[in-house]
This record gives sequence, structure tokens and C-alpha cells, in this order.
Amino acid sequence: MAEIRYRPARLADVPAMGAIITGFADQKLMLQRSQSELYENVRDFLVAEAEVGGICGCVALHIDTDRIAEVKALAVASSAQGLGIGRGLVLAAIDTARELGLERVFCLTYQADFFAKLGFTKVDRARLPDKVWGECVRCHRFLDCDEVAMWRLVDVPTAAPN
Repeated sequence: MAEIRYRPARLADVPAMGAIITGFADQKLMLQRSQSELYENVRDFLVAEAEVGGICGCVALHIDTDRIAEVKALAVASSAQGLGIGRGLVLAAIDTARELGLERVFCLTYQADFFAKLGFTKVDRARLPDKVWGECVRCHRFLDCDEVAMWRLVDVPTAAPN
């Protein structure tokens, strides 16, 4: 397996990030992110870069308040699935949250089992008012959202992989 490096995203990474995200959004497995949204928020993103093959995954850490941030837009190229890259991206986002002094990270996901293995627990969406009323309310799925809200403390160790 080629070595994977996790690093902050750069503007040149946006087309590859967009292609990976669009593949899953087209399957209704995650929300679509426009190219303009990716460019506007590129500083929130981390990417996984394979030694051979380039960008193979991305994740955003979007700060909501001085205490909490959202792990979002996690996507790993189909060709790189099963290699621990998603786990690596989420852990890199949690490390960034720790460096920033955040207490907690959360996500809205269809992959609850994956996030549970990383120490996230289910939470009522009402516990995330800044997210729900700041961003979710603008989503076309707002009244019919079926994503699972989960969160975890930043300084809690992550369980070893199964």
C-alpha cells in the first residue's frame, strides 16, 4: 500500500475533493458540496494524499462555537476504501480540534457504526442548536432529515480498531 499523508487542503485540491464528494452525493450517501462552497471553505478541509495517485479523501472541521466543531464532508475515493483512510482523516480532524482548544466535535452521518468505533455517541439533534438553526434549516432535507447526530469529547482516547 502506498503511504498516505494527511495535510491541510490547498486550492489545487478542490477539483479532486469535489469529484470524490460528488460520487457519494450522486448515490445519496452524503450532501453535495459545490465547487464554490469547497473553495470558500478550503481552510476547513484536510486531505488524504497517496504517495502514488494523489488526493484520495477529504474531511472538513467546521468550527461552530468556541467549544464545538463539526466533522463534515468526509469522503474517501472508492478505490481507497477499506484502507483506514476515513479513520485517519477523522483522527486528523480531532487532532486539529485539540490544537485549537475545542472541547467536542460532532457529525451528522449515515455511517453511525463507523463513527461509533471512533468514540462518537448518538445525541439528540436539539443539542446542536447552532448547527440546526444556522445551517441545517437551509438544507432541502431539513424537515425530512434522516442523518444521525453524533458527538465525542476531543480529549477522550479513541478505541483501537476492531
